Amino acid sequence: MFSQGALNPGVRKREVFGWAMYDFANSGYTTVVLTAVFAAYFVGGIAGKAEWATFAWTAALSVSYAIVMFTMPSIGAYADLRAAKKRLLAMFTIGCVLSTAALALAGPGSVALAVLLIIISNTFYSYGESLTAAFLPELAKPASLGKVSGWGWGFGYFGGMLALGLCLGYVIWAQGQGIKAERFVPVTMVITALLYGAAALVTFWLLRERAQPNPDALRQGGIKASLQQLRRTYLQARNFKDFMWLLLCAVFYQGGVAVAVTLAAIYAETEIGFKQQETMVLIFVLNLAAAAGAFGWGYFQDRIGHKIALAITLVGWIATCVIAATTTTKGGFWWAAAIAGLCMGSSQSAGRAMAGMFAPKRQLAEFYGLWTFAIRLASIIGPLSYGAITWATGGNQRLAIMSTTALFIAGLLLLIPVNVSRGRQAALQADAA
Repeated sequence: MFSQGALNPGVRKREVFGWAMYDFANSGYTTVVLTAVFAAYFVGGIAGKAEWATFAWTAALSVSYAIVMFTMPSIGAYADLRAAKKRLLAMFTIGCVLSTAALALAGPGSVALAVLLIIISNTFYSYGESLTAAFLPELAKPASLGKVSGWGWGFGYFGGMLALGLCLGYVIWAQGQGIKAERFVPVTMVITALLYGAAALVTFWLLRERAQPNPDALRQGGIKASLQQLRRTYLQARNFKDFMWLLLCAVFYQGGVAVAVTLAAIYAETEIGFKQQETMVLIFVLNLAAAAGAFGWGYFQDRIGHKIALAITLVGWIATCVIAATTTTKGGFWWAAAIAGLCMGSSQSAGRAMAGMFAPKRQLAEFYGLWTFAIRLASIIGPLSYGAITWATGGNQRLAIMSTTALFIAGLLLLIPVNVSRGRQAALQADAA
């Protein structure tokens, strides 16, 4: 855990627990819907293993990410100026829970319905992820951002494991009863939605909105003021050059992470020969490794520095891609998955903490909106390029996964110009001004 000294004055540990519960709540969506169950079901069950199925899945996700890219920065600016992070978070949570439950309506052949619901649910999920991240610098002191971010991210993976564990238990029972995937997969969507909504209630009960509304925004109208604020930030981008370098770095390395999150189950089943039940166990263990990586790495990150910590995880990701692309056995793929799990939690937590270091206090949601712009652009580039390579090569997913190493190498190179102390000083100067 962490001491009270890691938190800002007036912040209680129970509030940090409430904040972390949102990571716990929404991890079930990424684990069950995007990674372990619905992704593979979409390709094999809904789309009937058509050659374009993987590309269609990545295209649906890319559309949702494009929506988030072009709307989240202004939503973040609006949330800052109106002190509306918590209120907007509640709205987006309801939207994601309802649309996730509606995925139960998608069956074999209903490709259009499945695509539409994935776009809607993933858009709402992404909005919520961005807004909850914006609370982090309000809770933790700058020197403790890594460990508090890691604690939340690590705790979140346990939420993913709980959702997957409940779904796995049901799937094992259903298969024992002779129930087919088109009947048991919809039930897992309802389980995931219910757990998401129930766990998020703890967040809304314990987490406070500390921001104060900007009087100018109240007079001008929130939308107009937020767009003006966003324009000012873009014009002042040169004052936050380390944050901009971090965004560019994230576009590449998060693209590789997005490949792992959205396509791991598809790769395991189509290339390595995993069965659906085995895939669910694999993803469960991957989440366990990711939780350990996020939790432990957060403490290590605060000690050795955010930049070095992130660089080490990117090297681990490169090794993961090489092993996954070259192995032909389930045992070999288990090694790749274990390394991926450790790197997944630590790299995502490290990036979120670094973004918090570079964000001025009065623009937290806005800066995390820009952070979301970068990682959602990454989520388009990574999976969509993977799907395009797979389609163009007649289904060669090994070549696609090997090409993903280029994204992590580019991220590693773009991390070199980032100066953490200079970026933090820029945020402090913006606060003073």
